[in-house]
Amino acid sequence: MTHMQLVQEQRGDGVTFRIHALTHVTRYSVGTDGDLAETRVMDGRFTVEAELHGSGVLLEPGAFQYSHGTISANVEQQAKGGFLSRAIATAGTGESAFATRFTGQGRVWTEPTRKHFIIAEASGAPGDEMILDDKAFYMAQDTMTLGTHTHTSIAGALSGNGLRQPKLSGRGLFVVESPVPVSEVEVIELGGKDSLIVDGDLMLMYSASLKVELRPLVRGMRNAMRSGEGLVFMISGAGTVFLTPTHRNLSAATL
Repeated sequence: MTHMQLVQEQRGDGVTFRIHALTHVTRYSVGTDGDLAETRVMDGRFTVEAELHGSGVLLEPGAFQYSHGTISANVEQQAKGGFLSRAIATAGTGESAFATRFTGQGRVWTEPTRKHFIIAEASGAPGDEMILDDKAFYMAQDTMTLGTHTHTSIAGALSGNGLRQPKLSGRGLFVVESPVPVSEVEVIELGGKDSLIVDGDLMLMYSASLKVELRPLVRGMRNAMRSGEGLVFMISGAGTVFLTPTHRNLSAATL
């Protein structure tokens, strides 16, 4: 028997987001009186529930499973030049994208997946916009806008995330997909004096207020070849960076 176990919940203005883990439940008799006991084992899949109280949400195309209540849905074009990773096959095309917008009173459920999810909140203040990894966006309140951040340097165009990355702005709750559990996500606050150097594959999202440069870890072709490192993010300024430092290790273990 499969049940759902609540693992995270956050309430916002007109909407509540919940992340559920799917679990296998086994019931068995204990003692001589026929009392029942049960065991619950998570099967590695998760689903997101959005409970709407007159508000609305934007959902990644293809993620919808079902809704219950007085819910209306329509396809909505995002900001010009914006994109959703599953809506456009190649990043950096500059094409407009579409999201499914759900509004009304009721609940919206997403398809179970083995990806992990993180609920976050943006204040909408200047500089509080977030730049996301190409595959990170999943759901957001419709008070927010999903557009694009364009790397202006040549090094940025050569990064693993392509020339353009999703940029989430506005006030509200949002959900991102993560390759690792929230307990393994490292949050680093930069106050303007320190800098951060990181492999781009480990960047889940970061504040748009930060200055980010993509370049070789060491200067010079010979030194770069000796180091064995490719392009890295050189991050400075004031803001927040969300890293998934265990992601690469987990991937390597499966090879």
